[in-house]
Amino acid sequence: MHTRTVFFVSDGTGITAETFGNAVLAQFEMKPRHVRLPFTDTVDKAHQAVRRINHTAELEGVRPIVFTTLANMEVLEVIETECKGMLLDMFGTFVRPLEIELAMKSNHRIGRFSDVSKSKEYNERIQAIDFSLAHDDGQSNRDLENADVILVGVSRSGKTPTSLYLAMQHGLKAANYPLIPEDFDRRQLPPALLPHRKKIFGLTIQPERLAEIRNERRPNSRYASIENCRHEVSEAEAMMRRAGIRWLSTTTKSIEEIATTILQELRPERLSY
Repeated sequence: MHTRTVFFVSDGTGITAETFGNAVLAQFEMKPRHVRLPFTDTVDKAHQAVRRINHTAELEGVRPIVFTTLANMEVLEVIETECKGMLLDMFGTFVRPLEIELAMKSNHRIGRFSDVSKSKEYNERIQAIDFSLAHDDGQSNRDLENADVILVGVSRSGKTPTSLYLAMQHGLKAANYPLIPEDFDRRQLPPALLPHRKKIFGLTIQPERLAEIRNERRPNSRYASIENCRHEVSEAEAMMRRAGIRWLSTTTKSIEEIATTILQELRPERLSY
C-alpha cells in the first residue's frame, strides 16, 4: 500500500519533474503513488490540477507532495496559491537563484528539449544502445575495438542491465561476456577479449544472492545450486585476479553505483556527461 501520493506537474512532458522528484524520493523508504500531470500549460489546466491535488489531500488526510517544472508564471501562481500539497518547484528552488547569481536568464521554456533528436549526444546514445544490444551476452565479437567497456562475469551477475545503463545514460558502447565453464577449464578469459584487456571490467556477486536469482529463472537446477554458484564465482574471481582486471561485487550495489565505479575506473571524462 502506498504511503503518500506524489504529483509531477509540468507544462511539458513532465520527464524532468519526474526524474528530479524520483531522485529525491529515492532517499526515503517509502512507496508513493505517482500521479503525472503533464502539459499543464494554461491557467484552466492549472485549476484542474489543483482540484485533483486538493481532492487527494482531503481523501488521504495528508498533504500530497507536488514536484513542478512550470515555466509559465501565471500557471505556477495558481499552483502556488491554491494547491494544498507540499510544493517543490524545481525552477524556483534551483533555476531562479542561479539566474540571479549568473546575472542571466535561463532557457526554461516549454519544449527546451524538443530538438533532442538532432543533437550529437542523442545520436551517440542511440548508437551506444544499438552496440550494447548487439554485443549482449557474448553475441558478437565484431567491432570490439570500438567498445568503450567490456563487462565480464558469471551469468546473472548484472552485466546486461549495467551495459544498457551505461549506453542509455552515458553514451558508452558497452559489450558484455559471460564467463562459462569452458573459460574456467582454460583458466583464461575468452580469447576474443584478450586484445582488449584494458577495456575489461569484471562483475562478481555473492554466491547466495546468485543462487536466489538463478532459482527464479531455473528452479532446482544445477545451474542455480549453491554449490555450483560458489564454484563459478570462485573461479571467475580467481580468473579476474590472474588477468589483472578491475572488478567489483554487484551484490549490494545499485546499477547507478556500479556504472559510476566503472566510469571512474575506465572513462572518468564521461562522469560529467
